[in-house]
Amino acid sequence: MQIEHILPSDIEKRSFEIIRKELAESGVSIPKAVEQTVVRVIHTTADFEYAKTLMFSEDVIEKARKAIYEGACIVTDTNMALSGINKRSLAKFGGEVFCFMADEEVAGEASKRKVTRAYVSMEKASRMDKKLIFAIGNAPTALIKLKELMDEGYKPELIIGVPVGFVNVVEAKELIIESDVPYIVNRGRKGGSGVAAAIVNSILYSMDEKRGK
Repeated sequence: MQIEHILPSDIEKRSFEIIRKELAESGVSIPKAVEQTVVRVIHTTADFEYAKTLMFSEDVIEKARKAIYEGACIVTDTNMALSGINKRSLAKFGGEVFCFMADEEVAGEASKRKVTRAYVSMEKASRMDKKLIFAIGNAPTALIKLKELMDEGYKPELIIGVPVGFVNVVEAKELIIESDVPYIVNRGRKGGSGVAAAIVNSILYSMDEKRGK
């Protein structure tokens, strides 16, 4: 086995080359519109199964870019995803990233009602006077609440639904797939905060490339 000698600045580029090569060798063809997102998620996880399980609603990448161009903000359900999303790239378009999981008001309300903080966080977010993209990487209850809110007339710009786990995870994701909102969802149990951040960043970086950074 031979070690590759690669400059630090070239590691990500080389990783993407390896991923694309292995996908091609496996006979996996990914639509061009979503290829950058799928490759970045595989790069984040080293898991090629995402090439088959990531689901995209029609024209979702273009819809996401349009929302971000128009100043949409992002709400996530973990501080880990909050940290991982490239806030500088988002700020170029006037957007911010929010996470309300540590909010004292949210914590108190969740305790009083015996529901999760993620559940109450979605309620709080829905009251914001902003275009919102939701990036959910941990809590299926966030997706369940978003579906309830949408049934009542709330309309997010996009839902990225990739919570990881075993309880209500698969079912919550299917609720979003069956809704009429633009979505990027990973079917099954896999996902996580890193995946949610990677999906957001893949969209932001593609916009940076179009702008010539």
